[in-house]
Amino acid sequence: MRTLYDVQQVLKQFGIYVYVGKRIWDIELMALELDRLYHEQVIDQPTFITCKLVLNREHELEKKKAGIIDG
Repeated sequence: MRTLYDVQQVLKQFGIYVYVGKRIWDIELMALELDRLYHEQVIDQPTFITCKLVLNREHELEKKKAGIIDG
């Protein structure tokens, strides 16, 4: 699992489809949904960690594209 599409496919297995309108918002909502699935013990830890790493990377890329700087 390496791409945002792969994470979307994991969520799709549980009937979760995310489209808010902005890619960065989609990524943030996907992260919340993953947290919920993990805390409900629906997905295992390796899947959760891998998905979160992909989402974190994609979120950082989107922030750079948008010129958002944490400070």
